[in-house]
Amino acid sequence: MADAYPWQDALWQQLAGRSQHAHAYLLHGPAGIGKRALAERLMARLLCQQPRGLNACGQCKSCHLLAAGTHPDNYILEPEEADKAIKVDQVRELVSFVVQTAQLAGRKVVLVEPAESMNINAANALLKSLEEPSGNTVLLLISHQPSRLLPTVKSRCVQQACPLPSEAMSLAWLQQALPDCSAEEHHELMFLAAGSPLVAVKMHGQGVIAQRAQVVDGVKKLLKQQISPSQLAESWNAVSLQLLFDWFCQWSQLMLRYQLTRDESGLGQADMRKVVQYLAEKAAQPKVLNMQDWVLAQRQKVIGKANLNRVLLLEALLVQWASLPGPG
Repeated sequence: MADAYPWQDALWQQLAGRSQHAHAYLLHGPAGIGKRALAERLMARLLCQQPRGLNACGQCKSCHLLAAGTHPDNYILEPEEADKAIKVDQVRELVSFVVQTAQLAGRKVVLVEPAESMNINAANALLKSLEEPSGNTVLLLISHQPSRLLPTVKSRCVQQACPLPSEAMSLAWLQQALPDCSAEEHHELMFLAAGSPLVAVKMHGQGVIAQRAQVVDGVKKLLKQQISPSQLAESWNAVSLQLLFDWFCQWSQLMLRYQLTRDESGLGQADMRKVVQYLAEKAAQPKVLNMQDWVLAQRQKVIGKANLNRVLLLEALLVQWASLPGPG
């Protein structure tokens, strides 16, 4: 049975309580808020032969087959390799499944995640199935970045925004999920995860709090000329490039905000507050703007999985960062 999260209760009542279902749903929202669990829960409810209220019974033949991963009327489409595209040949196999008759004489349910990973040819190949699926078929598309989807894909789905939990609800859930962490660690994880509790749990498992402390310490040493950019770049091998560029992008934005407003309450997390303020006061604004433009451009390459030389890229970042305090 898929996990049920308390911040999804109202949406679940709405989705599972429908007497008639759309042929395609687009469940969208930030990563780490439980969209996959919601889709799997709905998939189980739609395939169940004897649903109990709003939930699948968990006991019928269909539920047992689904739990075993052998349900003949269920199809899950994902990239063949992590962070790669869903290819047109994969979608053609899905289309062949959609046109078949349901083997258990009920619905067929398809789950696609992440929908934005379909390349253009793959997305176009799915359009007819989205518009006119054969038989009693429901397609559940999950998207973390719906802006990357073709308008023709979005227009053929019922678009359903999935709720981001409130801070209080997230912290209460984290206390149960990570009982050995302190309240301070829960707050820090939620900040680092941009409010997504499931991402916070994943980050905890990856040791991101310790990585953040290492990066902050390294930046301070760099500005004091206690370590070189190349040495620092090498020491960050365990930290993901996207996390690093997320943080540096955020710090450059905070610098610009402070230069414009002089509002000390907007200097971000305590661990980098003094550094951000120092750089904002010592760096020329055009220099900070150029730095931010460069960081944003490189971050897009990192997100797009471009083939980058990690050490050289980080060295270039740190050389620019170290040169911020000084003449423009």
